[in-house]
Amino acid sequence: MSTASRTHVDPRATLRVGLPDRYLTPDDIAEMFEVPKETVYQWRKKRVGPPGFRVGKYVRYDPAAVRDWVAERSAIADAA
Repeated sequence: MSTASRTHVDPRATLRVGLPDRYLTPDDIAEMFEVPKETVYQWRKKRVGPPGFRVGKYVRYDPAAVRDWVAERSAIADAA
């Protein structure tokens, strides 16, 4: 097994360098924002977190939409 296949990609790096070859999972979002996964699901339920969508029974997040959500939240925080 090669070293590259064993390496874990930091999902936060995804937002810094551009679109990944995959959509983000709730686990990725929880790791990115350092919150429990249950918080990510509550954000989705209350429609206050980054916008997600369903693929079958799974929830996924578009990295571009997450980046936009972060920028919007930052702008709101800066204006306050």
